[in-house]
Amino acid sequence: MELSETARRFIVHWGEMGTAWGVNRSVAQVHALLYFHGKPLHAEEIADTLSIARSNVSTSLKELQSWNLIRATQVLGDRRDYFETSLDVWELFRTIVRERKEREFDPTVRVLKDLVSQPGFEAERADTQDRVRETLRFMETLGAWSDEMLRLSPGTLEKVLRMGANVQKFVRGDN
Repeated sequence: MELSETARRFIVHWGEMGTAWGVNRSVAQVHALLYFHGKPLHAEEIADTLSIARSNVSTSLKELQSWNLIRATQVLGDRRDYFETSLDVWELFRTIVRERKEREFDPTVRVLKDLVSQPGFEAERADTQDRVRETLRFMETLGAWSDEMLRLSPGTLEKVLRMGANVQKFVRGDN
């Protein structure tokens, strides 16, 4: 498949952003290609289009599947697996937030809860205990808020975000 200049720029930039977000560049580029193209592609086509090794594509596809960002599908008359992603940016956003929360945020909350509940925690300096407890409170509050936001439909979530931006402008006194 031949990429347009627009597609090439989108995919290259998404790969750069992926690395800034802690995601392998190839993984981000494979996802960007599937999103931009908007139709299922098989691994060989992805490898050829992006000029990356088939093994790298395979690893990237497995990573994207583990994040629930892509799914395998079939095309009538072809035995190969094809891969597609959601074309709904709000669904992708919610999936990424949900996965990052489960993988990164929730384990940290569990560790903080465990630390606070340990008998040895009381032996720490009072200011240290306060910082750890405040961190736990902050993370629990943020976690509860994100859980509520993830329950909203994309349309409602967009309204809440826009309303929040307007409230901030109002509070700051912006016109």
